Amino acid sequence: MQTTPTARTAPPARTAPPARTAPTAPASRTTARLKHLALKPFRGTGRPVAFLATGVLIQFGVLLVMGLPWMLTVPTSMAAILTAVFLPLAAVALAGPALTAAQHGRFRTRLGVELPAPYQGPRPRLAVWLRSPAARRQWTYHFVDGPLLALAAVCVLLLWAAGALAASVYGWIWLVPLDRRLDLPGYSTWCAYVTVAGLAVLCAAAWLCGALVRLETRTATALLGPSREERLARRVEVLTETRAGLADAADAERRRIERDLHDGAQQRLVSLAVNLGLAKATLRDLPEDARRVIDAAHREAKEAIEELSGLVRGLHPAVLEDRGLDAALSGLAARVPLPVRVRVDLPSRPSPTIEAVAYFVVSEALTNVVKHAAAATAEVMVERFGSTLLVVVSDDGAGGADPAAGTGLAGLAKRVASVDGTLSVDSPVGGPTVLTVELPCVP
Repeated sequence: MQTTPTARTAPPARTAPPARTAPTAPASRTTARLKHLALKPFRGTGRPVAFLATGVLIQFGVLLVMGLPWMLTVPTSMAAILTAVFLPLAAVALAGPALTAAQHGRFRTRLGVELPAPYQGPRPRLAVWLRSPAARRQWTYHFVDGPLLALAAVCVLLLWAAGALAASVYGWIWLVPLDRRLDLPGYSTWCAYVTVAGLAVLCAAAWLCGALVRLETRTATALLGPSREERLARRVEVLTETRAGLADAADAERRRIERDLHDGAQQRLVSLAVNLGLAKATLRDLPEDARRVIDAAHREAKEAIEELSGLVRGLHPAVLEDRGLDAALSGLAARVPLPVRVRVDLPSRPSPTIEAVAYFVVSEALTNVVKHAAAATAEVMVERFGSTLLVVVSDDGAGGADPAAGTGLAGLAKRVASVDGTLSVDSPVGGPTVLTVELPCVP
């Protein structure tokens, strides 16, 4: 019997081991760190250098105007010399606003720094500007500080140029013919020293550039912008307007809440009280317990209406907005359980915020009279004197009221101060008590 030989399977081919790559990652990280450290002193120096160069160009233009008469002619007489000196000075002085605008534009475009305007609102007329303190500050910058800073900028820029030339000496040395280089023994070592010195000069120039930019920014802010007193005055005006806006917004919110309560919740309570009254009057065959419940609910609904009416009047009475301060104070005096004489003399209505403050001052003052003064009569007088609204509340009670004692008078003083008003209390022991409030009256 003949057998066929079985085919042998070839052994698996051996794969070559992967080639080992050189450990370049740590080396690349080290190189990146060294590069970062080497370039760190020079990062962000492009804009300051351009800023200083632009300032030099502006001052060069001023210097050109100052020297133009001397370049065109040679003055010989005293009159010609005085003209050649003072005429360019006058031209530069009159061009102060334009030079200031150019410096403001330089700070804005080159550094992204917005210097505050030296005057509020539009630029004043030339005659007004010449007499202003802002003109004297700008002249100080354009005639004294600006030229000195430009001279320092020229020195820094020359330092940049010298450092760049020294640091790149290896590039320059190859421009020298080979035979000349061979005649200079040790030139490679000498170039290494010069390169290191150039790098040190560049680092110093970068630091000086930043220091000079900071110095010029502080100087320009002080001389080409408003003074410290003017900045404080502007800040006070902004804060005053902001506070007035907040007071108006709070008063408008109180009026909105008053309208919502008067037209919403109060009307629903009135409807509920009416329905309960009708049920109590018409449903005669109800059990006694049900009638007592309806009667109690009717009584509580009417009390809730009274409490809500008082709350609405405390927020902002509708009569104050509709008919003014005279009608609102008359209605307030009618609800006080003692005789109150009201005298209101206003040629025109003040602003709603001032009206509201005056109303709540009188309301709180009369409430204090009823609770603490034991008075028999009271008097309310409201008059306007120029731009001041005068509110006087007096009574013949026991006196002794002290705003510093933590009573409601302290809250009144804060409410009056919120609109730049003043409050004074004259209340000797034994009476009478006179509360005087002065409010800025804005028609």
